[in-house]
Amino acid sequence: MTPTSMSAPVRLTTAQALIRFLSRQFTERDGERQRLIGATWGIFGHGNVAGIGQALLEYGDDMPYHQGRNEQAMVHAAVGYARQSGRLSTHAVTTSIGPGATNLVTGAALATVNRLPVLLLPGDTFATRPADPVLQQLEVPYAGDVSVNDCLRPVSRYFDRVTRPEALIPAALAAMRVLTDPAETGAVTLALPQDVQAEAYDWPEEFFAERVWGVRRQAPDPRELAAAVRAVREARRPLIIAGGGVHHSAADGALRDLVDATGIPVASTQAGKGSLRFDHPADVGGIGHTGTATADELARTADLVIGVGTRYSDFTTASGTLFAEPGVRFLNLNITAFDGHKMAGTTLIADARAGLAALTGALAGWRVPSAYAAEYAEDKVRWEQRVDAAYAAEEPDVRPTQTQVLGLLDQLVTDADVIINAAGSLPGDLHKLWRARSPLQYHVEYGYSCMGYEIPASIGVAMAAPDRPVWALVGDGTYLMMPTEIVTAVQENIPIKVVILQNHGYASIGGLSESVGGERFGTAYRFRASDGTYTGAPLPVDLAANAASLGMRVIRAKTVADLRDALAEARAADGPTCVYVETETADTVSPPPPAQAWWDVPVAETADRPSAIKARKEYDRHVSARRRHL
Repeated sequence: MTPTSMSAPVRLTTAQALIRFLSRQFTERDGERQRLIGATWGIFGHGNVAGIGQALLEYGDDMPYHQGRNEQAMVHAAVGYARQSGRLSTHAVTTSIGPGATNLVTGAALATVNRLPVLLLPGDTFATRPADPVLQQLEVPYAGDVSVNDCLRPVSRYFDRVTRPEALIPAALAAMRVLTDPAETGAVTLALPQDVQAEAYDWPEEFFAERVWGVRRQAPDPRELAAAVRAVREARRPLIIAGGGVHHSAADGALRDLVDATGIPVASTQAGKGSLRFDHPADVGGIGHTGTATADELARTADLVIGVGTRYSDFTTASGTLFAEPGVRFLNLNITAFDGHKMAGTTLIADARAGLAALTGALAGWRVPSAYAAEYAEDKVRWEQRVDAAYAAEEPDVRPTQTQVLGLLDQLVTDADVIINAAGSLPGDLHKLWRARSPLQYHVEYGYSCMGYEIPASIGVAMAAPDRPVWALVGDGTYLMMPTEIVTAVQENIPIKVVILQNHGYASIGGLSESVGGERFGTAYRFRASDGTYTGAPLPVDLAANAASLGMRVIRAKTVADLRDALAEARAADGPTCVYVETETADTVSPPPPAQAWWDVPVAETADRPSAIKARKEYDRHVSARRRHL
């Protein structure tokens, strides 16, 4: 069974061939070349230990290996690495069959939702079926070719099951194509039956040649560019929404050039925050439900919204209620037509950097009205004063609030620091309040808002940027979801800084529950009494002790003064360090600004409890303001 080739074949197992192939794949953009698959994460079981495991041992000099503790967490670490690397490099993740494979699903969904590349290599049941079922096999009565890996199909941008060694060649090439395509990237899954992994085959030498995948910068179509320029020139109150695509295409400088030339203000999504420095005159902060008053007021009166690399999530559009100007129109610069056509927008399908540069050149001499620039400049000053008030921590001997924790961190960090968060009430506070100093500082995963993301993602970021201080900000709820990768950080001596904010429950969802008539049901960590009620005493859970038991150095901070010192000590540490602080509610000090725009969470249409009845009336009022932009 020898393939046609001009050179002598190389006899390897399928797993050995795959690892050797992956070690020789590169990306190139703007003349910069780097390795596509920087390393492989793995947890071994019977479905991959003798295949991929042996191959990683065989080719250890060519393919670095990282040991994880949870399969989902390994994907998060790979995603953090990919995001910090500008999507030009990522990691692979290998698992056994059964629960190892299904544990990948959440991580895969997060990667695909956020358009971030990661290669998944789950083991699969025997292709030849010598024993049926094997350990951990899901038997499906209506289909013999289905395994649990099929759960990964809807959350993958590309999926293939390699049931013969020779089938790896087209499958591996297709996988690389999708991983490096800026319009198509996300999770890519190659399911590998365990017998096929260990099967030998005569591979063509050409399969292992170094291959460079060019990451294209698609230029705008001249007709679309002309229409975009007309739309901008006709606008009196334009507003740019910077999405994650600005960062992914390294378009931050091009965006700054455009706004310096035109004066168009820039609001940002969670994924796009930091596209401009917080102190740039045109930066008006986050937009949408967790946005600033400055950005949201500009959005309500904008006559042209210019979306750059955004997919217009419901948080960005305030569930269709934010853009209120009757004649508002949308201009969407996006690498994907799928996102470009949203909001019935005029499309400019192009790489963000190429498109922004083209717009800047074509708009030479045009600027927004001076009165408009003065208006948003004044509003920006007022908002910064509200941030100062929320951050203020003038009493050193009291327990800090959550926003005061952010304020103390704000005083400490430089352009080099990276702040990572994903779920709870922190994303809202960060989006409204955080003063992003550089394009890669603000790393809030809010496309999937996955609890447990922060710690493993911080490991991936630190691997991609070893000279940057990397902070994982976690609430007690998200910490309890996935603290296990602390062991990985300790084992590899990766100097992440984990800040645990203890508020004894799911504070964010508790507040939402209260606002929709749910009365915070099921959101606090409290003792349950014999009558079924919950007492006011918090559970005696010590998360600091837990982190210490996993090998991490822990600094406990009880007061504002303690916390200031603890954060500075953690930042200077050369090993993984945790700062633990129990936070106070903001009732007695200046609270964080409330939501500046609505978010649609349906409320019970019929109910007996007064809280739900009241919440439904408020819901109906907001729904009446929703509009479809057609």
